[in-house]
Amino acid sequence: MTATSPTTLPTLAHPPAHGPIEALLSLLRSALVALFAVTFIVQPVVIPSESMEPTLLVGDFLLVNRIALAPAGFGCGVVACSQPARQQIVTFRSAQHPGEYLIKRIVAVPGDRLRIVANHVRIDGRPLAEPYLKAELNPPPSELASFPVATYSDPRMDVSWWRSMQPLVHGGELTLPAGKYFVLGDNRNHSLDSRYWGLVDRNQIVATPVLIYLSLRRSSIPEQANPSGQATDLPRMIAAPNDRLGHDTSFPARIRDAVRWSRLFRIVR
Repeated sequence: MTATSPTTLPTLAHPPAHGPIEALLSLLRSALVALFAVTFIVQPVVIPSESMEPTLLVGDFLLVNRIALAPAGFGCGVVACSQPARQQIVTFRSAQHPGEYLIKRIVAVPGDRLRIVANHVRIDGRPLAEPYLKAELNPPPSELASFPVATYSDPRMDVSWWRSMQPLVHGGELTLPAGKYFVLGDNRNHSLDSRYWGLVDRNQIVATPVLIYLSLRRSSIPEQANPSGQATDLPRMIAAPNDRLGHDTSFPARIRDAVRWSRLFRIVR
């Protein structure tokens, strides 16, 4: 009987070992992808004022989508872009202060006939459902709770905006021109918005918020009275009896109380 020689298996090629250069290139690629995402797709921002309460609170950190509402020509041929919609929250460049960005809610789009009565929006004569408005028991008086106004009275209102608005007003309604949007804060009694400085151009709108990824209270240090009787958020300096190291048992509690845990990863609407 003839002995059968064993089958020879092909030799498997061992993958090349990753050296420091390959690791560096991989890290660089990851950094470039992250930089592209932060620059062009998502970007973290923080809410600085109460004008969008209760939807957005002071200390909310947001991720905003910079592609969804990108102006025409900004990669819209590659990624599907959409037009801003009524009741959508948007971030936009301030026309009054170049380099600054604001966040408000769109309440009227091009072609809408807008009127505000007692802080409530009416579009084409019909009331706009606004469940997001902040309710106040004793709201402060506001000269722009009704809009548009026929006389210039509120000193915070831009006089040039008031003048340019007059030709757009017919029958007590403001008709929005093409490419223009009217934005308001949800905390309507404490918001400087389109009523005060004018319409937002389509090319000013750059992003829409997606979610709240972190929310911090204004201060994790309780207010304490100083000798003058005025409130201050500066901690009192307590002299240590010696130089021995110890543990600040209140530090974990301060960290815990500083974060609004229930707001983390909340979708913005």
